[in-house]
Amino acid sequence: MKAITLGQYDKLPVDFYRQKNVCTVAKALLGKLLVTSQGNGLTIGRIVETEAYNGITDKASHAWGNRRTKRTEVMYAAGGVSYVYLCYGIHHLFNVVTNEVDVPHAVLVRALEPVSGVEHMLARTKMRRPDVSLTRGPGKLSKAMGITTADTGVSLLGDRLFIADDGFPVRTSQILATPRIGVDYAGEDARLPYRFLLKNNLYVSGLRS
Repeated sequence: MKAITLGQYDKLPVDFYRQKNVCTVAKALLGKLLVTSQGNGLTIGRIVETEAYNGITDKASHAWGNRRTKRTEVMYAAGGVSYVYLCYGIHHLFNVVTNEVDVPHAVLVRALEPVSGVEHMLARTKMRRPDVSLTRGPGKLSKAMGITTADTGVSLLGDRLFIADDGFPVRTSQILATPRIGVDYAGEDARLPYRFLLKNNLYVSGLRS
């Protein structure tokens, strides 16, 4: 595992997040670096699995039917902020808000491959040694990265929580699209191929190839 430090990559620009097609953003996030910085606790993971949620027309989305609640209001912000919600009262799930104001698109980050700051990830998760379970799955990666619901609405252009590009190459042939996980309640929308992953990556949750 090659350590990466600040200054070796560029934060994604705001235009990246404001693209119209949420699936385009979800695929483009593969291979990018999710970075959190808490005091001296810099942690970096490479995104290897995402899921797209297509707003008011998508029955799997929290904003389906144009639902606007205290929790979902951040999804209606201009792209480039985080949406973190609590699942089953336990797991903090990190999403990237995309598109323009009042278009509630979001991308759930489902899995990371650790790159730097593994010692901080282990401390947060209380694991003794790293293995693929450290950041495999959206709840686990948020815990390892120190992301909680307190981070919802945080700008991804700042220094606390952001996504960066270090030039890691991802070929189209490396990307697999599948139906999303755990959204059976969405009926026909549950079968949409809105989950994207890097083939054969050990950190991907569920089906990998």
